[in-house]
Amino acid sequence: MRVVMFGYQTWGHRTLASLLKSRHEVCLVVTHPTSDHAYETIWADSVEDLARSAGIEVFLAKRPTPELIDRVAALAPDIGVANNWRTRLPRELFGIPKHGTLNLHDSLLPKFTGFSPVIWSLISGASHTGVTAHFMDDELDTGDVLLRRAVEITGTSTGTSLVSDTLDLVPAVLEEALDSIESGTARPEPQDLTERTFFHKRSDRDSLVDWSWPAADIERFIRALSDPYPNAYTYFRGERLRLISAHVSRCAYGGTPGRVFIEEDGGMVIVAGADAYRGQSPGLVLDVVRTSDGVDHAALDYFGHGGGYLTAVSELVTV
Repeated sequence: MRVVMFGYQTWGHRTLASLLKSRHEVCLVVTHPTSDHAYETIWADSVEDLARSAGIEVFLAKRPTPELIDRVAALAPDIGVANNWRTRLPRELFGIPKHGTLNLHDSLLPKFTGFSPVIWSLISGASHTGVTAHFMDDELDTGDVLLRRAVEITGTSTGTSLVSDTLDLVPAVLEEALDSIESGTARPEPQDLTERTFFHKRSDRDSLVDWSWPAADIERFIRALSDPYPNAYTYFRGERLRLISAHVSRCAYGGTPGRVFIEEDGGMVIVAGADAYRGQSPGLVLDVVRTSDGVDHAALDYFGHGGGYLTAVSELVTV
């Protein structure tokens, strides 16, 4: 089949690489110009460079334009394939190909529609994430599903490891989906949109730790924001601290959420949880923190002893 591809960053790069190894002909690649947005400078393999190196026509656009619509229409592709296209595609564009446009979304739709779905999946405590191949319609990530493939989220999964796991699913998912479309055996099924969850784009504020959360939730939050993502952070006596690794304490600790308390297992216990005053919940043991100069420190060495509070704002706390 003749394919027009819409994609960006490593997700788009992996999709284009898979198409180039297939029997299908890529007649146009549409991608975004490079960006300095924090979440677009990582996983930043260039779709444009790969396409040009393969001698494929490239159309750069921040969003669909009349010129793009005209160009795709002139090529009369059989199928559109999208992965990590960052703006909405209108029906005037996704409906041009003979078989419509297939989108690869890195979650198990209808759960985790929207942005940064792998990160949000881990933060939320989901048991699995994965890749869904679905046809585009007029809304975001709501079209009929052709197939899903899952990966397990474990107690040691990080945001980085899960992105890698889902990227590894792309070639097989794409091949199976295109084969079924070409052969006429595809049986897409509508999503149950009553089960839909929709997550927004992430920004700096979304990496700030809330110490009223249970310790287990904060520990998972820290793993979700593993390097190279903007890490989970907090403030201590006016300094911004990035939280690199942690674990849930063995003992229960009581008091006020955010209190820097005491050593356990070689780390520093932080009181956590909205009901910490009851003294019935574990704390979070910080193992490694990173200061604003980019240096990692054993948390026990950094704090030295208990006292003071981790806060949501850059305020000087001397208690």
